[in-house]
Formats: sequence, C-alpha cells, structure tokens
Amino acid sequence: MRFPDALRDQARSCRALGSPFMDRLLTGLADHMPPGTPLRDRIEGWPAPLGSSHASLPLRLASGLHHLVLTGSDGALADVYPPNAVDDATLIRTVLDALDRHESFLMSWIDRPPQTNEVRRSTGLIPAAHVLAARFGLPFVLSELGASGGLNLMFDRYALRAGGIQLGAEDPVLTLTPDWTGPVPDPVAFRIADRRGVDLTPLNLLDPAEVTRLMSYLWPDQAERRRLTLRAIETIELSIERGDAIDWLHTRLSAQRKGHVHVIFHTVAWQYFPADLQARGEALIAEAGAQATDEAPLARIAMEADDAGRGAGLTLQFWPGGQTEQLARIDFHGRWIDWTG
Repeated sequence: MRFPDALRDQARSCRALGSPFMDRLLTGLADHMPPGTPLRDRIEGWPAPLGSSHASLPLRLASGLHHLVLTGSDGALADVYPPNAVDDATLIRTVLDALDRHESFLMSWIDRPPQTNEVRRSTGLIPAAHVLAARFGLPFVLSELGASGGLNLMFDRYALRAGGIQLGAEDPVLTLTPDWTGPVPDPVAFRIADRRGVDLTPLNLLDPAEVTRLMSYLWPDQAERRRLTLRAIETIELSIERGDAIDWLHTRLSAQRKGHVHVIFHTVAWQYFPADLQARGEALIAEAGAQATDEAPLARIAMEADDAGRGAGLTLQFWPGGQTEQLARIDFHGRWIDWTG
C-alpha cells in the first residue's frame, strides 16, 4: 500500500470513528502531499506496511502536526485547526506549508508509533472484570500488554453507566457513558491487588512533555476524548515498563499467584505484534493456563479487531479449562458496546 492509499484508508476510519476533521486532513494530504520530498520519500520507503494495522504512518504524521499546534510551535497551523473552521483549500495549503517548515521535526517524530491509550476502552474491561469477579471471587493481578501510558490499567477507578446500572468504581474519577445494548452483568465488587504493564515505547504520564505527546495522538475535533484522557491522567501513579511484551509476560507468569486471579489483557494491541511474537505469546499463555488451579486461576481479556462483525471483538478466556466466552462487540474507541456475555 502506497502512502496516498494508506492516508485515504485511515481517513475513512477516522470518519467512521467520529472525526470529520481527520477525514478532511488525511484526504487532503492524500490528494496534495507532493512526491519527491525527503519526508514523503522516507515514508514511502518505510520497512513495514504503512497502514493502520501495521506502522500507522498516517497517524504518525497527523499527530506530529497536532503536536506543533499543541506546543504553540506554528501559529499559522493552529489557526486552521479546531475549534477554528476553514475551507478545505485553506486547510491543506496551510498544512503543506507546515510540512515544509517543520520537515526535520516530523522526520524525527514519525520514528515513534502512535500511542493513543484510549481510556474509553475501559468500557469493555469494567464489565469483563465483573464477570471474572462473579466467577472466581478473588482479587486481581493485572498484566497489560501494549499498555502505552497505563490509563486502562486504572479501570477500577472508573465507572460505567450501562442503562440504569452503574458498574465499576462507586466513587469514580470519571464515568464512561457508552451506548449500551444487551444484558448487563451483575455489579459484583472486585479488587486489584497488583497492576503492571509493558510497552515497547511507553509513555511516562508523570512527565508533562509525555502528556503533551499523548494528547497529540488524540484527534483535534474530539474534545470529549481530550477531557476524559486528562481526567484519567490525574489518577496515574505508576510507570509502564519498557520491553518486549512476551519476554515480560514470561516473567510475570513465572510468579506464583495463589489466592489471586492473574488477568492478562490487551486492547487493540495484539494485532500490532509480529506473527512470531503472537505465536510465542499464545504458546506461553496456553502453557501457563495448563498449570492454573482453582486457587490460582488465569484469565485473558482481549479487545481486538477480528473481522467477525462491526467494531472489535471482546473475549474472555479463563483457566482451569481454557474456555473462551464472546462477551461483546465494541467500538474501537468505546463509544458503544453490544453485550452478549
């Protein structure tokens, strides 16, 4: 896939996920970004697929532009970004000028993959946690793969409104309000005894510069995402470990967890792992599951693209036994959830 095709594909996804500005921006870049520049040539020669299921170069470039706006580095660019409104021709002309002015910065920025750390993905984690609490009645040990800055590791601090029922924290720091369809799991209390996460390029959300970087990955016309993310950042008390997810998980699974249920989870992360890493991870989890007991059970919550329906699939697998339950279909940004579990 060449870069204009990747831009158009990402534009369609952004439109479907409620960002008309990103649709306009990426479509305009697909139509008008000039070939033959050092930045365009570097992107076209990227050593991995450019699209959203792989290197996500459209989102890398768009977030770099947004970072220039958020840091006050380009006033002309800020003037055409939300909440300001301009026509498409003015938008793309200004963006192309910014690409030229800030080419050196953007060449460096795109080295790091996007880290959206969408806090609304806890819309799937909170009800799944209630299902696990009802099944095992044990405190949780959490291990998140692809944790970014760790916002979803704090899901027990959030509440979720499902119809007329509140799930999650009784005194939440924020409340998620997805469009909910289907039955609602019983609100069984759960407790997290330990939480850790890993990422190849984690964000340290105790560092204001890294907070700004995270906010750069949020789409400029989605103020509610920004509000929820900033509120969640206020609760952060941990740093995410840097490393290979499967090597890290091997270490986490080697410890005895008697009296706890060890919950491995990942949200829109597994799909980005190389195939060999996925295979190693599946084998490692299966091996650990085979050793699980009623006193030390193992569980895995996965929210990932699966081509089985709209949005992502939300599944729960648990051991002893290894059964997998299809809990829901869920929007990639947690705006809606169709619960079946």
